[in-house]
Amino acid sequence: MSTLKTNKTLSQCERILIHLQSGKTINPLQVLKLYGCFRLGARIYDLKKAGFDIDSRLVNEHGVQYAEYLMSLQPKAHKKATN
Repeated sequence: MSTLKTNKTLSQCERILIHLQSGKTINPLQVLKLYGCFRLGARIYDLKKAGFDIDSRLVNEHGVQYAEYLMSLQPKAHKKATN
């Protein structure tokens, strides 16, 4: 039996992680359309808890505010030293 996962068998966290690692940002509407995930914030929390360094920023567009997530470009140790 093969352990290779197809795109349909990847977990939401795995799909979001692959998306972020490709250098793209992601927001709640995108993750719903692309991966059927209603709780992006919870999945980001899971990824951070697993040790991935993910940044967020607030976006205001047409009077609507939402979070957008991206992989951090700075190593964790350096980020902590600058905060």
